[in-house]
Amino acid sequence: MRLRGIRRSSNIEDRRRTSGQGGALGGLGIGGVLLVLAIGYFTGIDVTPLLNGAPTSSSSSTPRELSAQEQQAGAFTASVLATTEDVWADIFPAQVGRDYRPPVLVLFSGQTASPCGGASGATGPFYCPADRKAYLDTEFFATLEQRLGARGDFAAAYVVAHEVAHHVQNELGILGQVHQARQSSSQARANALTVRLELQADCLSGVWASKVDGLLDPGDIEEALNAARMIGDDHLQRQAGRVPQPHTFTHGTSEQRARWFATGYDSGQIAACDTFSTDRL
Repeated sequence: MRLRGIRRSSNIEDRRRTSGQGGALGGLGIGGVLLVLAIGYFTGIDVTPLLNGAPTSSSSSTPRELSAQEQQAGAFTASVLATTEDVWADIFPAQVGRDYRPPVLVLFSGQTASPCGGASGATGPFYCPADRKAYLDTEFFATLEQRLGARGDFAAAYVVAHEVAHHVQNELGILGQVHQARQSSSQARANALTVRLELQADCLSGVWASKVDGLLDPGDIEEALNAARMIGDDHLQRQAGRVPQPHTFTHGTSEQRARWFATGYDSGQIAACDTFSTDRL
């Protein structure tokens, strides 16, 4: 993704100099780690106790210097976030009929706090509607590439765009409606609703990608599609040595995630991302 000359968003809250450091991954093998990451990935569920075998520790207040890699990751994230602000600021008046209010993105290292619960590198990035902020440990980019097999800078950009897509859903009132519906549903039904929510966010990420086409390098869209496939519920469960259990899915299959991203990319329209009205996910 060509970000040289692209502004950096000012809607960044960088806590990495004071965030607490995460613990080890306990006695879990790679399969167990992948499964637990699948639980936390893109959800906001704090799975740190599952990984560490202990409650999340408090953050350190001792300032530290950021490494060159962390500085680069922060600059990359701020520029990607800026592209989402520009894209959705154009789309909302045209397709929704009102202005877009962008989210704040919190960068942290190891652990931090949010109104939606503890945030850690183990949870993966997530969006908290309570404070309208997205949370990201930039070390997750390495996890994405090394553990989940989703390589390339546009795979990382897709992660940021996906969390912003959850904010778009919040702006449209969809997150609140799904939350209410989940409260009165069985676990299987609640999971099914969450799948539709996540697939819609994938589609909205594709809408964003269609509007930054001039910034894309050859192969970027395939990087995003590969990332979508690598984080499909069926793929992650197989990687963990388990037979996929569709009733436990909360994000959709690899095929579904890639297809809905492609749907948003090909259409460029929010209306094409109505995963709640279709019989075919």
